[in-house]
Amino acid sequence: MDHVRLGMLAGVLLFLIFLSGFFSAAETSLMTVNRYRLRHLAESGHRGARLARRLLRRPDRVLGVVLLGNNFGNIAASSVATLMAVRLYGAGVLALVTGVLTLVILIISEVAPKTLAALYPEPVAFGSAYVLTPLLRVIYPLVAAVNFTANHLLRAFGVSVKPRTPDQMSAEELRAVVLEAGSLIPTTHRAMLLAILDLEKSTVEDVMVPRREVEGIDLGADWDEIVDLLGRSHYTRLPVFHGSLDNVIGMLHVRRALHLALAGRLTRDTLKSAALEPYYIPQGTPLATQLMNFKTMRRHIGLVVDEYGDLMGLVTLEEILEEIVGEFTTQAPGTPEDIFPQPDGSFLINGSTSIRDINRTLGWQLPLNGPKTLNGLITEYLEDIPSPGTSLLLNGYLVDIVRTRGTAIQVARLKAHAVATKKRDEDE
Repeated sequence: MDHVRLGMLAGVLLFLIFLSGFFSAAETSLMTVNRYRLRHLAESGHRGARLARRLLRRPDRVLGVVLLGNNFGNIAASSVATLMAVRLYGAGVLALVTGVLTLVILIISEVAPKTLAALYPEPVAFGSAYVLTPLLRVIYPLVAAVNFTANHLLRAFGVSVKPRTPDQMSAEELRAVVLEAGSLIPTTHRAMLLAILDLEKSTVEDVMVPRREVEGIDLGADWDEIVDLLGRSHYTRLPVFHGSLDNVIGMLHVRRALHLALAGRLTRDTLKSAALEPYYIPQGTPLATQLMNFKTMRRHIGLVVDEYGDLMGLVTLEEILEEIVGEFTTQAPGTPEDIFPQPDGSFLINGSTSIRDINRTLGWQLPLNGPKTLNGLITEYLEDIPSPGTSLLLNGYLVDIVRTRGTAIQVARLKAHAVATKKRDEDE
């Protein structure tokens, strides 16, 4: 190549250096581009996104063509630089030329293009896809030979090289995407989306009204008591039973009782006939599943039963929706009305209050993987029924038993300990 002018060799050298930089940028952008946004853009008709997505279905092929191009550029640039150095200064400067060329390639062909591609992966990836797609077709035999050898080497180590299936986002990945959305999604909407993802982790026992707090109509009670209950009840639907909740007859909408009263036909028999057949929900049913069941069955309320058919409590559609949008009802058991702040920073809390409600209201982190109420949490921890005046440190929270009744804790005083406060601040 002695007859080739130095100016032409210099031009070829620059071209090879920038060619290597192009392949470096293409590799980084295609490997870092957001797969879910890529799929969205491809399905929306973006041609560059479609080409990039098609390339990424076989990462071994796209890496084959990228690395072939990158290494070709680097090696060819080294050869051209060596030839120019020998013609200009002789073989004595080869070491210097090698060092300078290494630095140039590192900056111009590696660091700079890869940094650019990492900062702007989408435009770089889409632009690169227009070049790599036809290039892959042209040199496919060479790429196939390289991939064949590399794939068999990987299989020898037990690595699968099957084509990639369409990207599927797990619940945790979706959670991370929602959290990283920042100002793109309003804070309220972001909290609702995260709550929807958490529905599958919670069951109907987490939100149900416990059996002892279920308000219903006992047809065996005095008639004046029944009428009084219908007039003062805060609920629109009440279970109708005879004697006890083990003998539920149906679910009564209070509006039906009002219509019967206005028509002068309100009796025990008409109340019984106006009640709809009860809807039973097995314990352990995920909230997401039950939400869909309510929609399918066109019901708003159900009775939670255990494996033996014994009634555990009652759950409503509103209570599940509150897990998503937050509290919007009033005067219901287990709500913040059972939590009373004190001047010293502590809280008097009824023992029947749900642990979930305490955590949600106070921003605490009491454990949720065990008992559902404060009473259950304390008694499980102590393995005994404590007497008033008993104090303990529970999961980083100071607990003082204020009042008990029978086998249950009626009121306890809780205060966040310094350990719990520090842990919560670190999490935030």
